[in-house]
Amino acid sequence: MVKTASTMLPLGTKAPDFSLVNVDGKMVSLSDFDGASALVVIFMCNHCPFVKHIAGELARFGGDYQPRGTVIVAISSNDVSLHPEDSPEQMVHEVEQQGYAFPYLYDETQEVAVAYRAACTPDFFVFDKDQKLVYRGQLDSSRPESGIPVTGEDLRQAVDAVLDGRPVSEDQTPSIGCNIKWKAGAEPQYFDPAGTA
Repeated sequence: MVKTASTMLPLGTKAPDFSLVNVDGKMVSLSDFDGASALVVIFMCNHCPFVKHIAGELARFGGDYQPRGTVIVAISSNDVSLHPEDSPEQMVHEVEQQGYAFPYLYDETQEVAVAYRAACTPDFFVFDKDQKLVYRGQLDSSRPESGIPVTGEDLRQAVDAVLDGRPVSEDQTPSIGCNIKWKAGAEPQYFDPAGTA
């Protein structure tokens, strides 16, 4: 299990466009969410122990924040030829098992992950009503076997600030997780497996 940190995409970055297939077979695009009060994009997958560790909180987070006007979109970009447990078919089961009420999209080409400079699972990005990046970093300080409760504190504070019209603190801690499983020879230039945390 290689621990990889977020690349910390520059704050103020405009949300990169995407149009991907959801687990229900429908296309979901960034433009579908124009005017949303807050947009949370999560790069994740089914098999990663870091994602499994927080899955319950992700479902709770969705249940708490979607009714408040927050759009949440999860994206899996892993190479499923090496990790069939992350396949779109298994993503359907994962949504059912975890109770996710938000879209879970499959980035087969990995182009969306590259556009977001995503590096790990999970990797979190929060955008304001203008789809400008205001937060990228950890869900909270909990990690597998850390003994720290999973609360979603960091992500929740960031989204609360956006919804309340307050600035988000720029003191942000990178997320840590498994590296995105890139297709052979397709690792983006920003991805440095030696630069792990």
